[in-house]
Amino acid sequence: MASLQDIRRRIKSVKSIQQITKAMKMVAAARLRRAQESAVANKPYADKMRQVIADVAANAGGEFSHPLLEVRQDGKKLYLVLASDKGLAGAYASNVFKEATAHISNKSEVDLVTVGRKTRDHFVNRHYSIVSQYTGISERPTYDNAREIASDLIKKFTAGECDEIYMVYTKFISAITSIPTTIKLLPFDDLGDGEKDASSGEYIYEPSAGEVLGFLLPQYLVTTIYAALLQASASELSSRMTAMSNATDNAEELIQKLDLHYNKVRQANITREITEIVGGAEALK
Repeated sequence: MASLQDIRRRIKSVKSIQQITKAMKMVAAARLRRAQESAVANKPYADKMRQVIADVAANAGGEFSHPLLEVRQDGKKLYLVLASDKGLAGAYASNVFKEATAHISNKSEVDLVTVGRKTRDHFVNRHYSIVSQYTGISERPTYDNAREIASDLIKKFTAGECDEIYMVYTKFISAITSIPTTIKLLPFDDLGDGEKDASSGEYIYEPSAGEVLGFLLPQYLVTTIYAALLQASASELSSRMTAMSNATDNAEELIQKLDLHYNKVRQANITREITEIVGGAEALK
């Protein structure tokens, strides 16, 4: 049986951990508010960008060509995987990894671009081919980060290093719900498939719709990646807030159990000491 000193030491240790998890929960909650505001504010812009691109593509004509529209059959695939730099976020990162591996039938036939230290370490340990890696940006991504990643992907695609590029990230729904998602980034082979903007007749493209589209396509890729980075950041912070909240509650429950155990052991020791005193007194009679 553990001594009273051992139990007191355990209670003190659990209380220290509880203070840490409570502080991490508060930090994650504060950062989540900012990340959620950024993700929500960016969504209308990303949606409108998509709408404008579709409208320009519809007016560019079927003969328009661009390196980012080149469709190649049965080529090599590249996956951009967005996860976290740090742990203590529940199953956030592992869910992203499961989503990515579910789409990869043969890891020797794909390359990866990773965002986050956890992402890099996970796939390095499993011997995947990582051609680029970005760390230290998962919680607070910037537009420049998205532009750097997009530029890297465009270079790899136009150089023929890969023929299809997909992105795996976590779509933020609410503070308690996020969904691992996979989307196709390149080539842009579905532009103009949707309905045209009702106001499309108001637009005049100079010098032409094709040249405007050629300029907008790289910008659209940056916008798409930046939106995903913001969604992933909000998802990571919400997962960390939930995980730290659960850890704090579990610590409180464990402290209560240890307090009860401490009192039982203390009472048992007192009872034993009284019994020994009574027994000794009886022996002296």
